[in-house]
Amino acid sequence: MVQCWLVERDYGSRNLITLVYATPDGEREHRKEIPVTAIRNGAVTVTAAKAIDETDLTAAADPDRYRQEIERLRDEHEPDDTL
Repeated sequence: MVQCWLVERDYGSRNLITLVYATPDGEREHRKEIPVTAIRNGAVTVTAAKAIDETDLTAAADPDRYRQEIERLRDEHEPDDTL
């Protein structure tokens, strides 16, 4: 398991939120689509960081931007902070 940080959150047209967590170096990412209702009703909690299995990571779309976002998050949040 690798600690990854939330670097992107997009709201889609199908009432889905896409969460992107990236490794601290910004090189690998994990994307997951979650229904808005799952977050609203508390079934899913979005935190600043979470442990991701290495087999669920792929090459990051924007490593430089992700590294910058991770630095900002680390300065402002603990890994288990709810966002």
